[in-house]
Order: sequence, then C-alpha cells, then structure tokens
Amino acid sequence: MKDFFDTWKFKILVAVAVFLVGIMAYAGANGRLTAAPQELLGVVLMPLQKVTSALSGGIGSVWEKYTSIDEVMEQNEQLEAENAELRQQIVDYDRIKAENEAYKALARIQDSNTEASYISAFVIGRDPLDEFGGFTLDCGTVNGAAVNDAVISDKGYLIGMVVEADTTSCKVMTILHPSFSAAGVVSRTRENGIINGSTDYAGDGLCVLTNLERATETKMGDQVITTGLGGVFPPDLLVGTVQKVEPEVSGKSSIAVVRPGADPRTVKHVFVITDY
Repeated sequence: MKDFFDTWKFKILVAVAVFLVGIMAYAGANGRLTAAPQELLGVVLMPLQKVTSALSGGIGSVWEKYTSIDEVMEQNEQLEAENAELRQQIVDYDRIKAENEAYKALARIQDSNTEASYISAFVIGRDPLDEFGGFTLDCGTVNGAAVNDAVISDKGYLIGMVVEADTTSCKVMTILHPSFSAAGVVSRTRENGIINGSTDYAGDGLCVLTNLERATETKMGDQVITTGLGGVFPPDLLVGTVQKVEPEVSGKSSIAVVRPGADPRTVKHVFVITDY
C-alpha cells in the first residue's frame, strides 16, 4: 500500500483532485457551483469540438475542390472538341485552297490541249525504299485512272505513268526509274530519242534521252518533249532541259542528260491524263 502512494498514478490522482476542488471552490465563491460540472465538461470537450469543426471545414473544402475539378474537366473536354473541329476546318480549307490552285493550273494546261481529259490528284504516299521517287495518288479506277495513263505536273511537265490502279488509289512510276520509257525529241534540233531513267543520275533527280546520233547537235539548254509515238504519252508534253551531252558506253550514239521541269521526288499534286 505504501508503494502505491509513491507511484506516478497516485500523484496524477492527487493533481486531478486538487484541480477539481479548486474549480468547485472557485464556482462556489462566484455562485456557480451548480454549473461547475457543465463548465468542466466544456473544458474537457472543447479540444474535441475544435477538432470536429476543423474536420468538418476540411471535408467541405475538399468537396468544393472536387466539384471544381469536375467542372474544369468538363470544360477541357468541350475545348478539345472545339479544337478538333477547328483543326478539321483548317484541313478542309487547305485542301480546297490547294484544289483551287490546281484547277487554275489545269485551265492553263487545257489551253494547249483542249481535247485531253484530266484527273486532279494529290500524292498520299511515298515508298522510302524507292530511290526513283515513286508515289501513290488519291485517285483510282473509280475516278477513271488506269494503268499506262500519263502523269504530269501542275505546269504540264511529264512526271511518270500509272503502273498500278486500285479502286481509290494508283501507283506512279516516275521518269527517273530505269524501267520508264517514252519517245522523246529535242524541240530545237528535232532529234529523236528515248526518255529513260538512269541509276547513274536518278540520285540527282535527272533522267536521260538516249539513242541520239553520235554527232548530235543537241546541247545544254535545249528542251525535250514527247513525240506521242507508241500511243502511251500524248505528243508535245514538256519533259525538261538538257544539262549535258555525252557519248554512250558503246561510242555509237550519244546521251543527253535531262533535268525534268518538275522534280518527281517532291511533287505534291499532279494531273493524270486519262484521254487525249
């Protein structure tokens, strides 16, 4: 028993008793003895009330923020939808603008060949492995395109020919390809030859006019056009400008190295000649 009076528990009980006696004495002196228990309870519960009030306010604040986040997310979704619509309008505008420019070019081309029929087409794909600049167009058999149709630039220069035609697209082999072949003539000298692609010059965007006479009069700056021989390409299509003339390996004839008037590797819009 003696040991209990020496423990910290006993000391705490004494302190609490003294505290209570003091409160009661204070309340008795001020005529508030009957309110003492309530005041004591208020003292004890006050910290708990503060904590509860703080938690209530915090929860209200979190809920307001949560509601605000929902509103912001909804506004963001609306803005994204509006931005997507605007981007589509820009794309449509760009295409209409490009088509208007193309048809202006077509009008100029038709002035020189009123009997020909054309399809306006955009380049929609290129094969990165094709070193000769082959590409795919957004027109096909449903538009009237067919294999062996000639393909020209907006300014009327020969670009190549259709080699594959699907329902809604077609593939073009350019004049840079070694398998390309068209009858050509030097407009100034009227010397005939064959327009071909060449592995030696394709990397520089050049083609060649082969089978010229050994003592050809063709020189740098001369213009090369098509003859129409063979029935695949219309006559008098512009091809390009002679850069130099050199003898063939056999030494029996000459070659004119030609720079096409339109670079097949970079064109974005062309015309397919479906009839002439």
